[in-house]
Amino acid sequence: MTMEEGARSCLLRFRHRLEQDIKPSYLMDHMISDGVMSVDEEERIRTQPTRKDQAVALLELLLRKDNRAYISFYNALVKETYDDLANLLYDDLPQISAKAHKSSSDGWTPHVQMVLSEGGVPQRPVVFVSRPELLNRVRERLYRLQKEPGWVTVFGMAGSGKSVLAAEAVRHQGIIEECFPGGVHWLSIGQLDKPDLLVKIQSLCFRLEQSLDSQSLHRPPNSLDEAKERLRFLMLRRYPRSLLILDDIWDSTVLKVFDIQCRILLTTRNRSLTDSVSGAKYEVEVASGLDENKGLEILALYTKSNPQGLPEEARSIVRECKGSPLVVSLIGALLKEKPNRWRYYLCQLQQKQFKRIRKSSSYDYDALDQAMAASIEVLPDEHQELYKDLTVLEKDIKIPAKVLSILWDLEPEEVEDILEEFVNKSLLFVDSHNKPYLYYLHDLQLDFLVEQNRTQLESLHTKVVRQYQQHYRDDPPTSGDEECLYWIRFLTYHMARANLSQELYSLMFSLDWVSIKAQIMGPAHLINDYVEYGPILDKENSEVRSQFQEFLSLNGHQLEQRPFPDVVQLALSQPPTSEVYRQALLQAQDRASKGKLYVDWLNKSSVESLSRLVIHPHQGSIYSACFSQDGAKIATCGASKTLKVFKSTSGEKLTEIQAHDDEVLCCAFSPDDRLLATCSSDRKVKVWNVEQAMLLRVFAEEHEEQVNHCQFTNTRRQLLLATCSNDKFLNVKVWNLNRPSSQNTMFGHFEPVNHCCFSPDDTYVSTSSNDGTVKLFQVSSANEWKTINVSSVFTESDEEVLVKCSTWTADGKRIICAARNAVLVFDVETSDMLLEIRTNRLSMVQYCHACPTSNLLAIAFSNYAVELWDLEANKKMADCSGHLSWVQRVQFSPDGSQLLSCSDDQTVRLWETTKVHTSSAICLKRDSDVLFNDEEIIVSAADNCNRLQVRDGMTGSVLFQSEEMSSRIRCTCMCRQPSVVALGQEDGTVQWWDVEKGKALQTFYPTGSALKKIHVSCDFSTFVTIDNIGILYILQRVV
Repeated sequence: MTMEEGARSCLLRFRHRLEQDIKPSYLMDHMISDGVMSVDEEERIRTQPTRKDQAVALLELLLRKDNRAYISFYNALVKETYDDLANLLYDDLPQISAKAHKSSSDGWTPHVQMVLSEGGVPQRPVVFVSRPELLNRVRERLYRLQKEPGWVTVFGMAGSGKSVLAAEAVRHQGIIEECFPGGVHWLSIGQLDKPDLLVKIQSLCFRLEQSLDSQSLHRPPNSLDEAKERLRFLMLRRYPRSLLILDDIWDSTVLKVFDIQCRILLTTRNRSLTDSVSGAKYEVEVASGLDENKGLEILALYTKSNPQGLPEEARSIVRECKGSPLVVSLIGALLKEKPNRWRYYLCQLQQKQFKRIRKSSSYDYDALDQAMAASIEVLPDEHQELYKDLTVLEKDIKIPAKVLSILWDLEPEEVEDILEEFVNKSLLFVDSHNKPYLYYLHDLQLDFLVEQNRTQLESLHTKVVRQYQQHYRDDPPTSGDEECLYWIRFLTYHMARANLSQELYSLMFSLDWVSIKAQIMGPAHLINDYVEYGPILDKENSEVRSQFQEFLSLNGHQLEQRPFPDVVQLALSQPPTSEVYRQALLQAQDRASKGKLYVDWLNKSSVESLSRLVIHPHQGSIYSACFSQDGAKIATCGASKTLKVFKSTSGEKLTEIQAHDDEVLCCAFSPDDRLLATCSSDRKVKVWNVEQAMLLRVFAEEHEEQVNHCQFTNTRRQLLLATCSNDKFLNVKVWNLNRPSSQNTMFGHFEPVNHCCFSPDDTYVSTSSNDGTVKLFQVSSANEWKTINVSSVFTESDEEVLVKCSTWTADGKRIICAARNAVLVFDVETSDMLLEIRTNRLSMVQYCHACPTSNLLAIAFSNYAVELWDLEANKKMADCSGHLSWVQRVQFSPDGSQLLSCSDDQTVRLWETTKVHTSSAICLKRDSDVLFNDEEIIVSAADNCNRLQVRDGMTGSVLFQSEEMSSRIRCTCMCRQPSVVALGQEDGTVQWWDVEKGKALQTFYPTGSALKKIHVSCDFSTFVTIDNIGILYILQRVV
């Protein structure tokens, strides 16, 4: 793209003036930063002998460049305070896209309107002033995303107009056609917890899928990781050249969910947020205030005046509020109603001594406080009281008028009129895209209200609860509309803030409430309530709180199902001592008396809970959990940026450390248990003293991207630490803790490395990478020994193969890796694949770990499950269920007696390996027979080892167990007297076994095979069966 003729002529016209005045060295730094000038070009200009010669060379270079260079040069003049020179160039600032310029003076065409409307981009405000310098700067950055994914960050103070600027930047035909033909999609974020963020992404995925054919619609993703993968697929495969705009991002952990290699424009107050994500990054700073002329232009538009004709007070108002776009708009809206109050509003700004927003808040601007107070004071007294009630709202939450109708005890129509008044005075915002309309406060306004009414917060929340209780005195709302959603979601929040502990106990210890909220909001919100309000609930009864939370954790996947399950029936599976069970039994008995069927699990006490200990150590996902070498301690870390250490016997917390500035991705004990290593998205590796919780070493310089995994050597012979990262080349390092820098760097991977681990004898370190390979490096020399091409196993698809992790068997002869939905076992010497364990295609393997003392392998899945497999027998030995979200990691204890798992559901679970192995692996088959004998229940069935078992149904105790049969048992049939069991086998034989004596009595050989069922007469003398070729056999006992 060449420079527009008008811009080029302007440079030539003022060339002499520019050459006389500019200092090129100051300007070139900005131009290099903008990417319009290379370092080599700068060096050639700097070699000129005088300042003027350098200026001449710079202008000559500039004339050979494009529009972006002109804009960058102009912006550099502004930044270096060459205001007079910048003004000479201002009128000829080029449009970024000449093509777009031809279609419309500002690039805003019906096609643009349609694309932005479909993508949810907010409309241009009624009162709008252009900021061409900033606008061109944003568009210039967006053009850099034309050929590759990346991030454009628009950052600045609150109220500076970032969101309006972001929306305006894409309101341009050229930008959309040339850079983002796949569309533009807007997502307002704000300060969200994980369940709310999941809801946002679910909505975005639904919007994107809805635009495709109906066959593309899927069920909503159930977790953030699943949502991230769904969004990645949609953005890369279905909308490959589209732009995702994330408005008002606060937290880097939220931003990482969108780190999916697509094109993103984000607005934020935190300039460093994109440090935690990968890809090309560009930024634009938005000044905190408008210049005086722009501020006057806004006031003129509100009052429908000419800027030159505004009173002197107008200029003073802009200066007094430092040009804040939000404050100027608030005052402008007031003046629109009362245009003769210039002096009054100026005095309000100058004289009112409102309490400053507290230092711990995000805001600290006098002008905003004063403008807010001036805005509220012009309301009628009764409306000021109503506006004060909005103090109880949460940030970034939109509320329907019907909720406020209940809160204010007014008719909905009257409420809508009041809200319209608030909106007209810029005291409230309305989302008119929803029907009914939703209303919300800007976070500055909400912070102001909270500070003003700090002493009344409890009473204001109490009012909300009391009004709800009066309106819904019989039953809570269940309609599922916006008003219902608000109450179901936030009633517990208002009770907690009102300090209404008894009401909170009654609500959250109620199975009815659990059923209603789970059906409307899903279990994630409920579990979050029990975690967030746990300290309050525990004062009443910590055991009951734990029972409800455990019930939801173990049954959350059921509560996600549609049609929604009967919660009473689900709760009847809880232990008899549980409050959840007690309430369920009372409700079941009441409903049963009216004809509804319920069943109670009588022998549930015979089935022990597989997880020995459940810990809730962190707020947010838990990415890593590990045993100490003596098995007495557990260390955990995750999204909360903290490291915690617990007793493995009781879950008692021993240590808590604020470990990193970003998510902690891995933790590992040293062989002597004295040290703990952590690594993080902040690109740092740290080593801690466990007992003293003291930081010993920080390795912060060598990894340039997030560090994914760390592990110490297995033996104490030489203490080394291995780390791996998302770096492009230098992504695997081995550290000697006595040295300030890494001891060795392993070369070979050119994609991120997800995992590294030492062989049992510490001779090799294995690395697992996104390049589809596992590499084995010699620890002593750092040389690559061999490469195992894992991706070659997956020939059915040409999608990239990401190897998640690798683990060594205890003898060091086999290495096991996880990729996609499979676990693969390779011979270390030959690299031959020995075994493949595949799951269903919808479930991804997250991690695997080989037991150091046996042939067991633990596998963590994205479908919330943990499985135990016997590598020698190639057989699944156990299912460990209980997690509510993706299981991130599993690890055996050093002695193999326990298994540790951690998950995005914020829990860590300990499983007793022996108990899991025996109780959940040896299970009865479905083909069984039952004998009811007075109070006794006897069950006969084959187990998964093809043995006949006879059990006491109530206690689960084994009354008889045969040896393993040579032919598969297909069916069984029991007789009361004498105690005899008949069984049919795959080979067609029928055998009769004496249970008391434990021996076979007789064998019958039919013509066919594969008997499916055996029936017995009431007096147990006649048996009937049918074989696979349809022959009926009636067999009578000879007497």
